[in-house]
Amino acid sequence: MLSFLPHSLRGVLAGFLLVINTLLCFSVLFPLSLIKLLPIKPLQVLCTRLIIRIAEFWISCNSGWMALTGNIQWDIQGRERLDYDGWYLVTSNHQTWVDILVLQHNFNLRMPMLKFFLKQELIWVPIIGICWWALDFPFMKRYTKAYLARHPEKAGQDVETTRKACEKFKTTPVAVFNFLEGTRLTSAKHAEQQSPYRHLLKPKSGGVAFVLDAMGEQLRSLVDITIHYPDGSPTFWDLLSGRVRKVVVRCQIKPIPTEMLGGDYQQDEVFRANFQRWVNSLWEEKDLLLDQLHQDYPPGH
Repeated sequence: MLSFLPHSLRGVLAGFLLVINTLLCFSVLFPLSLIKLLPIKPLQVLCTRLIIRIAEFWISCNSGWMALTGNIQWDIQGRERLDYDGWYLVTSNHQTWVDILVLQHNFNLRMPMLKFFLKQELIWVPIIGICWWALDFPFMKRYTKAYLARHPEKAGQDVETTRKACEKFKTTPVAVFNFLEGTRLTSAKHAEQQSPYRHLLKPKSGGVAFVLDAMGEQLRSLVDITIHYPDGSPTFWDLLSGRVRKVVVRCQIKPIPTEMLGGDYQQDEVFRANFQRWVNSLWEEKDLLLDQLHQDYPPGH
């Protein structure tokens, strides 16, 4: 709509609208998050639902400034079967921070709000960290193998954190989201990993296994999302300044095999191998789909 303005001016305007939207929504969300601390279960459930509505409104407003300052051509397929009252495990390939806004824009109010697993350090991000906490986003603290060798008592804490987070998810429909790659795709990371996939990093299956162990009786469907940017991975500034021209999104809803539920990923080597084989097969299919999307939507298409 404002495509006649210079990109830099559009970026400043979009950034301003994002900040104002965040501050206004936070001013309503924060008091509710304090009330939610009261040990009254029905009140906590009510506050959680209200906080989710505020977050969905925040996402809708973000979609508004994206339409105002940009002119993205959206090519979306496969989201028609989603249910706002469903319970889903969701994953996607990960190339840029823009992925998160792409996912929120295209799936807001079409399925339950996406709940991301976050690094524990992100809880200290001003304002947004409190919002993530109020929304029950799980904060994970990962330990290196060297650290666990020195502090074996810390082993298994990530599993326990996942279980506690999933307990909060059992009162309200949820879409538990996990970037299986664990980090954004770059050429350097791809080479360092010696990834067997052309367009993806190697998937990490442990986090998904822990979620299914904790919530397998509720999460019966996997929403497998694939994102392709024909002109290459954009930066967040590219999105703000209206430089993102086209985004292609494919959504596939797949059943979660019953044999992937209820196993002991940490202790059962056979189950772990089978689980990793299932995740790898999902990634092989995604890599082939990305091959096709790169052919169908080349740069400038």
